[in-house]
Amino acid sequence: MCSGSFAKCLGISLIPLAIICVLCNILLFFPSGESVDRDNITDEVWYFGGLLGSGVLMIFPALVFLGLKNNDCCGCCGNESCGRRFAMLSSMLFAGVGVLGAGYSVIVSSVALSHGPKCLTSGNITDWVYPFSNGDYLADKDLWALCLLPAGVVSWHLSLFSVLLVMGIIQAVLCAVQVLNGLLGALCGCCCGGSDGSN
Repeated sequence: MCSGSFAKCLGISLIPLAIICVLCNILLFFPSGESVDRDNITDEVWYFGGLLGSGVLMIFPALVFLGLKNNDCCGCCGNESCGRRFAMLSSMLFAGVGVLGAGYSVIVSSVALSHGPKCLTSGNITDWVYPFSNGDYLADKDLWALCLLPAGVVSWHLSLFSVLLVMGIIQAVLCAVQVLNGLLGALCGCCCGGSDGSN
C-alpha cells in the first residue's frame, strides 16, 4: 500500500476527531448546558486542550497527510521537484506537531479529571469551589452531591473531559503511526514495492 494513501487515511481520520475535540471544549464553557460567570468555569477549560491541542494543531497534520495522496506522493505543496522523500519527511514533522498537540490535550484532560469541576457547594453564590481535590470523586459517586449547581455538572465535566482524553490518545497514536509511515516512505520511496507507485 502506498505510504501516501495510508497517510491520506490517517488525515481523513484526524479531521472528525479534531472536530469532536473542538465541540467538547466549547461545551465545557457551558457546564450542564448552562451559561455561568466566566469565573465559575473550571480553569482547565481555559487551557483550550480541545480547541488548540486536539483541534487547531491537529488540522495542520491532517491537511498535510491528505495532500500527500493528492500529490501522488511526488511532491510537497504541489511542487514535484521537492521529491517523494522530502514530502514524507515533512509529513513526519507535522505528525510530530500533531503528537505534541494531542499530548497537550491529554495532559490538560487528565489534570481536569483529577481536579474535578468547579461548582456551587452551598446556598452562598460566592462559594464556587473545587470540592474534589485528588480525584476521589471518580470512585465515589456519592461525593457528586457536593456540587449543588449547575445540576449534573460532575457527569458533564467527567464525560466531556473523558472524551477529550480518549480522542487525544487516539490522535497521538495516529500521528505516531504517521511518523513511522513517513520514515518508511522517506527511506523506501512512497511505494516500497516499486518506484512507480503501482503497488
